[in-house]
Order: sequence, then structure tokens, then C-alpha cells
Amino acid sequence: MAMTEASREVGVVVRRRSIDNPWIDHMWSPVTVLDEVPATAQWTVLSSEPDATIYYAGAASIDLFSSDTANYRDNLADGAPRIWVALRRQDGGPELELTKVTADPTEGEAMFESGCDVIGTVPMPAEIAAWIAAFVDQFHVERVFHKRKRDRAGGDRRRMPDSSQDDGKSSA
Repeated sequence: MAMTEASREVGVVVRRRSIDNPWIDHMWSPVTVLDEVPATAQWTVLSSEPDATIYYAGAASIDLFSSDTANYRDNLADGAPRIWVALRRQDGGPELELTKVTADPTEGEAMFESGCDVIGTVPMPAEIAAWIAAFVDQFHVERVFHKRKRDRAGGDRRRMPDSSQDDGKSSA
């Protein structure tokens, strides 16, 4: 069976917040995912307050794969579906680079172990949830779980070495 894919461009909004910490002076976190990409330049300031600045970080792609429909279905069934956003610091600069946006909870959790600088979840917009639900409806195939049985050590015992029998060779 061939794998089917779908992709959708979204906009990502992040927050840079000042914090009182002896080792770092700010933290980044994703704020929202926009269901459409606005005609706004990357890293445009959307709002600014004394202790926080909201930026449009740029466009990213959410990719869906027919092999992962069970994961998307579980995310949607949770009641509060999420989108995972990962950003990484660019070499030598203060700006971040969008590295991944996903609706797959398994992939999202794996991103926490990937070494990205900023990883977080945001609520899934209704338009994106509807798009993912339609993809799941169209391509999900329920896979039956078959428990494997262990091979028994029966059969031809002559092939199996038996440490209780001396093969005639002496190690003395």
C-alpha cells in the first residue's frame, strides 16, 4: 500500500519573555499557529510590552502521512488537540529558526529529545483540526494487532549444544 501525504503551510507566532534568572535573561515560547500564512515578514514584531514581545516567526509546513493517522486521530480525540512547534537558535545570532511543526503527538514528544532550543505546544486551530480529521477519515486503516508467539525450543534437539554431555574432547 502506497503512503499518502498531505501538507499545509501555517504561520507561527512566538513570544520572547524577560525572566529573572541568573543564567538567562529571556525565554522563548510558541504562542499560536495561524491556519493561513499572513503576508507578514519573518520576525515581525506583532506586539511589545515591557517584559514580553510577540513575533510572527514565519511560515512552516505541517506534513501528514497516511501511516500516522492513528496518532493524529488520538490527538484529535484528546478533546484539546495540540500542535508541536520546535525552534533552534541560528549559529551566532539571537534569532530562532523554525525547524518543525507537527500534529503527530509521537513526533512531538520525540522533538523534546532532539536538542532543539525551544519546543512547545499550542492549541490546534479548528480549521487545521478539520483538515486533519478529513485526512484521517480518508486514509486511516485500522491495523489489527497480532501478538507474536515465541518459538519453542523443541524441534530438532540434535542441533542444540548440550552442555551436560561431553563431546569427547578434554580440556585437560
